Amino acid sequence: MTPESLIEIFRRLRAANPAPRTELVYASPFELLVSVILSAQATDKSVNLATAGLFRTTNTPAALLGLGHRGLERHIKRIGLYRTKAKNILATCKQLIEKHDGSVPRTREELQALPGVGRKTANVILNTAFGEPTIAVDTHIFRVANRTGIARGKDVAAVETKLLKVVPDEFKLDAHHWLILHGRYVCKARRPDCPTCLIRDLCEFKRKTA
Repeated sequence: MTPESLIEIFRRLRAANPAPRTELVYASPFELLVSVILSAQATDKSVNLATAGLFRTTNTPAALLGLGHRGLERHIKRIGLYRTKAKNILATCKQLIEKHDGSVPRTREELQALPGVGRKTANVILNTAFGEPTIAVDTHIFRVANRTGIARGKDVAAVETKLLKVVPDEFKLDAHHWLILHGRYVCKARRPDCPTCLIRDLCEFKRKTA
């Protein structure tokens, strides 16, 4: 894909959604961190339903630790792998208190040292909570990047590296949100909605739907 096509793609995505945001509901970096941990293999909608009650009374590391495993599991049991996620969240809360004075760290290394936090989650926190121009590659972005030709790669690491290389700097801060929303609602896995696609003429996918 040419640099000119890439620029035009992101210009169109920006024009359609000038201020993209995550669909997770949160009010602090800590709430976002918990939500992103919960969102692995789960929908944002299910996470928001679970955290609506949880964050109403327990939205700090100390407060969540006070719930204990059973208390936290009671709030998040609608979410897949909730027992493992509860264990990781409580361990993360303990580490935040002991090593970071209860605050969410702002470096990738410190974030990835937290239980249940991998590179993708760290990228989301750095980008969404702290305004860093990172691009977290999930299944939606992996599919869109490969299908359209924006950034092809055999795994998420390769796609992330390529995206960071080819996405123009002026679009990097919001590229994650534009691509994930495009993959979620337009460039869907089973059948992409090509007739409504803003970038149909620039996309390199050969089997476009009619």
